[in-house]
Amino acid sequence: MMKQLQLVLGLTFSILILVAGCKGKKKPLSERIAKAWIAETVKHDNTLVYEKGNNGSSAPGYSGYLLILGTDNSVTLTELEGTTFTGTWELQGETRLILRNLGPEEPTGSGGVLEYTIRSAEDNKLVLVGVKPSIKTGNTVNEYSLTVR
Repeated sequence: MMKQLQLVLGLTFSILILVAGCKGKKKPLSERIAKAWIAETVKHDNTLVYEKGNNGSSAPGYSGYLLILGTDNSVTLTELEGTTFTGTWELQGETRLILRNLGPEEPTGSGGVLEYTIRSAEDNKLVLVGVKPSIKTGNTVNEYSLTVR
């Protein structure tokens, strides 16, 4: 009787360990963010300037903002005023997104490189904060809360 109890407890414990170990592993960040993203909200120096669906936003041009991070590390960025850039993207750890070789003309004052701190990354939401102030928006540090297109 005691051996049967030990066997049942041992099997139960083994199954629990196996089930816990098989819990869905999170995909790498590079796979989770390789999507087309649109602006949900945008802040310039912590001031809300765009909110999707709000016709009274002070920067309605963000309704056309589009960031496409390709699975092949290609990037297409359509900014506030409608200018589109293409290039490549990479991650630096889990907290920095870098867009490189942007063209055909470089974004104003960027040298062809835009860097963002990744504040949060979920399946359907990505929050990025510009590392450097944006000349286009009056030297403000911009926060982009993005949602999947």
